[in-house]
Amino acid sequence: MSTILVTGGTGMLGRPVCDALRGDGHEVRVLSRHSPPYAVDLRESGRLVDRAVDGADAVVHCTNILRGDAKAATNLIDAARRAGVPHLVYISIVGVDRMPYAHLKAKYVVERLIERSGLGWTVLRATQFHELLFKLLEGLARPPVMVLPKGLAFQPLEATEAAARLAELATGPPVGRAEDMGGPEILALAEMARAYLAAARKQRRIVETPLPGRLYRGFRHGAQLAPEFPVGRVTFEEFLTGRFGG
Repeated sequence: MSTILVTGGTGMLGRPVCDALRGDGHEVRVLSRHSPPYAVDLRESGRLVDRAVDGADAVVHCTNILRGDAKAATNLIDAARRAGVPHLVYISIVGVDRMPYAHLKAKYVVERLIERSGLGWTVLRATQFHELLFKLLEGLARPPVMVLPKGLAFQPLEATEAAARLAELATGPPVGRAEDMGGPEILALAEMARAYLAAARKQRRIVETPLPGRLYRGFRHGAQLAPEFPVGRVTFEEFLTGRFGG
């Protein structure tokens, strides 16, 4: 079986990637800031990064750094080159090339670095995970009035399904840009908010309001959606049931 390094392997996505790979019998190394023996910040290159990638058959890059994403990716790519790693897999976000948002722009920069790295590479773009949208709604529901940006929709995806797809890609040959991965349904944010409130047994008045700016226009035009690829199976309502109970 293969030896596969997972960066960010203790995170929301990285952990189920590791579980999926181990379940298929692969040897998994976890690189994160607080996980020995490869406890390292990827923004700092060094021997520990070289040790982590040495002898790996593939690297799955799940680390999500809000500041320093490109630096971390550059250090990882350099170490992978030195070690002769044959396959680098990266999880990205649908719409990174179309949305004027700093975090998404940074993810697109990392995509380009990987594409030009000279390594065998695979990039999977996914829509927003259930957990992230849940946290968004949880925050919006704190005041007595739940104010939502008007006209937004999302295509929520179960993180464990994305993890299974990443594990599958990591154990195969490099494919370049893999097909995008979206959740099973496209839901208006207001519809998701009502489902969240019902599941959480909260009473809130919902008010939708338009917002200014290019980012909001991008979301309204659906740049964050992958309607051609509704490959996920777990719906947002099913996720909420699992979170709160039936």
